[in-house]
Amino acid sequence: MNKESDNSKDRQGPAPVMSAIDFARLGDGQVAYVKQIDSHQAQDLFPALKGLPEGIDLYALVGADGTPLGVTDSRDSAIASAITNDLEPVSVH
Repeated sequence: MNKESDNSKDRQGPAPVMSAIDFARLGDGQVAYVKQIDSHQAQDLFPALKGLPEGIDLYALVGADGTPLGVTDSRDSAIASAITNDLEPVSVH
């Protein structure tokens, strides 16, 4: 048996380039994600929201680390809010 094939059992994938914490901080304070959400998702992200009608589409503005920053009924408004707060808006699909 060839030594190369024996060593392949001991090999692991490449080491991660960044830790999960570093990845979460990537863009922190510089990037805000604009994500279309429904009323149930809005209430999960923003527990203070009460009485939202069912079946409406909203747009959440979320920090690079996942922190909810705001919610609106307009994508353009979410983008404008990011820009106003010196954040680069990025759409999430």
